[in-house]
Amino acid sequence: MSTPAVAPSVLFVCVHNAGRSQMAAAFLTRLGGDRVEVRSAGSAPAQTVNPAVVEALAEVGIDISAEVPKVLTVEAVQASDVVITMGCGDACPYFPGKRYLDWKLEDPAGQGVEAVRPIRDQIEQRIRRLLAELGIEPVA
Repeated sequence: MSTPAVAPSVLFVCVHNAGRSQMAAAFLTRLGGDRVEVRSAGSAPAQTVNPAVVEALAEVGIDISAEVPKVLTVEAVQASDVVITMGCGDACPYFPGKRYLDWKLEDPAGQGVEAVRPIRDQIEQRIRRLLAELGIEPVA
């Protein structure tokens, strides 16, 4: 019998951890199930998750209403196999040996749900591609 591979760990980072990184973490959690470890954080976290982001995800059956923006820590980066930044600039710590991706996505801050929907859909497609790259079949 072969031993199961350790689940890859992915960290999503944006400035406020209130929009893009929350959506990405929610989609990866939904589509990756327990086959991937998911974290998200912000270099300058907001007080709350963007309400338009909560609403846009609720439209596709994902509830993040209980999520709270988290501060980016060196430990979170060190514990992750893949670090995906979304407009975090130089605030993201760099460690050799980690896989870094920078996803250029519009910032949903201050925008209504109509503007957030296309960002949400782009993030879902990127998450599906990431799962394929990691060799993980999406749950849904």
